[in-house]
Amino acid sequence: MHPLSRHARRFLMFAAIGAVGTLAHYTVLIALVQAAGLDPVAGSTAGFLAGLVVNYTLNRAITFRSTKRHRETAAKFLTVAGIGLVLNAALMALLIDKLGLPYLVAQIVVTGILLFWHYAGSALWTFRVRHPG
Repeated sequence: MHPLSRHARRFLMFAAIGAVGTLAHYTVLIALVQAAGLDPVAGSTAGFLAGLVVNYTLNRAITFRSTKRHRETAAKFLTVAGIGLVLNAALMALLIDKLGLPYLVAQIVVTGILLFWHYAGSALWTFRVRHPG
């Protein structure tokens, strides 16, 4: 299989699994904002953390089929996700507070942007397998 095809298939799997993580994220977000009256940026942050657990577990097992130790991959995944969390909160604040977008529209835009950040971090660093020269 051509390397580009392999990467495209892996990206599509990553995105599909990301949709499951996104469902967890949005469920927590909407519940906290609508039912608990929490601020949308705080609700989005809590939802992001819920999606993080789903995404790590499924991407490690399915997308990247990683056999690396959890200690190594989880630490790297949390680093990439931590940067993603800061980007998520900053972009949500910008889109809601400065541009006046409704919080769900803002979250959809931010989710699309962060898909590429998380895939790049996962593929190029977290789950990357180095093959001997």
